[in-house]
Amino acid sequence: MSIINDTTLRDGEQTPYVAFNLKEKLQIARLLYEAGADELEVGIPAMGKKEQDDLKEILALNLPIPIMSWNRATLSDLEASLKCGLKAVDLSIPVSDILIDIKFGGDKTRLLKQLETVILQAKKENLFVCIGGEDSSRANNSFLKEIMTLGAELGANRFRYCDTVGILTPHKTYENIKDLSSSNLLDIEMHTHNDFGMATANAIAGYEAGAYSSNTTVIGIGERAGNASFEQVLMSLRLLGKEININSKALKSLIKTVSSASHRRVDTNLPIVGKNIFSHESGIHVNGMMKSKNAYEPFNPEELGLKRSFPIGKHSGSSTLIYHLKSIGIEPNIQIVQKLLPKIREIVTNRKKVLSTNELKELYLCSLDI
Repeated sequence: MSIINDTTLRDGEQTPYVAFNLKEKLQIARLLYEAGADELEVGIPAMGKKEQDDLKEILALNLPIPIMSWNRATLSDLEASLKCGLKAVDLSIPVSDILIDIKFGGDKTRLLKQLETVILQAKKENLFVCIGGEDSSRANNSFLKEIMTLGAELGANRFRYCDTVGILTPHKTYENIKDLSSSNLLDIEMHTHNDFGMATANAIAGYEAGAYSSNTTVIGIGERAGNASFEQVLMSLRLLGKEININSKALKSLIKTVSSASHRRVDTNLPIVGKNIFSHESGIHVNGMMKSKNAYEPFNPEELGLKRSFPIGKHSGSSTLIYHLKSIGIEPNIQIVQKLLPKIREIVTNRKKVLSTNELKELYLCSLDI
């Protein structure tokens, strides 16, 4: 089984220059659930009263999925989560030598003892506990297994493997997660960053290696280059065999809401949700699409509320022109269509803009008069 724990409302909001108001948070939470998220990580209670009040409002939505907070592995952070009424917590600790030196003066014994104290208190409160391994990708797997063993003995439920600075490759991800998951200690959750453009690929490699869940953010927002994309991971899980019923209306609203709230543009060629990703211009591709809609598309655009189009551009072939002429009731002469292609390519190249169907019609009718 594979699930998505979306962290748009926590790590996504940590994107520089981004801040969600309460209305936006509530709308995003609702839409994430409707669009297919299995769990939500919604904030950091230790930030103070306003954040805690917002988290209480999110909990008051009574969404039928787990709602988690992010915490440092300290009793004070845990207490802040308990005040909100949260039932699931991520307890973050540094696990690489680099960050343990910075945050604990290199004292792993003190780190483990602190983690033990907080987990025990969390379990006394009957909380779901995820141990967040900050900088796991620069840590030694043997130390991660030591932490996971301790966590399992204390009743923790999950270990979050964090590629905190985004240095993993899919192959290395698979190797590391396969090694950890084979130990059968705790369920593993992927938390991948996109510094080298591989966050989604690394998340999927983690699933393939045995990880149970992955953190995502809508349109991949997050610190620095962002996180694994919710919509990309959601659709990729279908390739791994997960039963997913896409709510295209909710997903479109979710993308629009997060884009607006974060002031992030959704590029027209953004995977899964870009409005032009089902636009076919190449003559060879259009010819194939005329014969089968499976020729050059990995899934049906209607599933996500998108539309297929065949722009009349520089690389268009006769199939595109015939398609558009027939769409307006003209049964085209193939010889005239072939003669129009060089002229159309010249026009498009010079003006850097595709032709409309009406412009094609005018060109075609003029050619009939010649």
